[in-house]
Amino acid sequence: MDSGFYAACTALLARSQGLDLVANNLANTSTPGYRAEHSVFRSMLANFSALPLSNLNQAVNNYSVLGSSQVDLSQGTLEHTGNELDLGIRGSGFFVVQTAGGQVFTRNGNFHVSADGKLVTSAGDAVIGDRGPIQIVGSPATVSPDGTISVNGAVAGKLKMVDFPPGTPVESLGKTYYSAPAASMTSASQATVQQGVLEASNVNPITSAVELITVQRYAELMQRALSLFHTDMNQVATQELPKVSSNG
Repeated sequence: MDSGFYAACTALLARSQGLDLVANNLANTSTPGYRAEHSVFRSMLANFSALPLSNLNQAVNNYSVLGSSQVDLSQGTLEHTGNELDLGIRGSGFFVVQTAGGQVFTRNGNFHVSADGKLVTSAGDAVIGDRGPIQIVGSPATVSPDGTISVNGAVAGKLKMVDFPPGTPVESLGKTYYSAPAASMTSASQATVQQGVLEASNVNPITSAVELITVQRYAELMQRALSLFHTDMNQVATQELPKVSSNG
């Protein structure tokens, strides 16, 4: 089969996956604490180990695939809400949350107090402090820049905030939750907490809209290329193969 057909197939698949990624970014432009994700493409050389490949053959058999996605960790805008348990991080770092599947990390500080007095996320998962889940009894609560939570002057706990060195693979888990290798986790010593605010999504809607159009156009081009290859192969099958059979 023509190498161009394989190249167009892999390119269309890669751009379709990239299209999903951009669409997801746009859908979360108003989600607090959401981190934009960007496509990371890589090339893959078809394996024809039985035949030596010339430079030309390597070029036509080198296919583009979506290798992975990369989370954008840049700061989002801190927007004032006035709610005492809406917390935003200024600087690099994450809040730590305990879920049924283990500890995860988030920049979404839209917290509230559960029926049993725990500080929890909007999804109902416990927010972790330096001594485990944080219990809050009474109000009003005040939060200092270092993450210490006080209620009526009594310390209820201190938020655990962690950071990861540049280059650490941070992966999205959905619900503005993220995972990263535990071994690379450090204390977010340079981060501060601001009370009564939420960090907006760091998605740039204009840039993402342009990216969406670009990826859509590229995908359409690959669809047209596949259509042309399909037409050519049908022509070979209907016109050329019968001639070969009759000559044989």
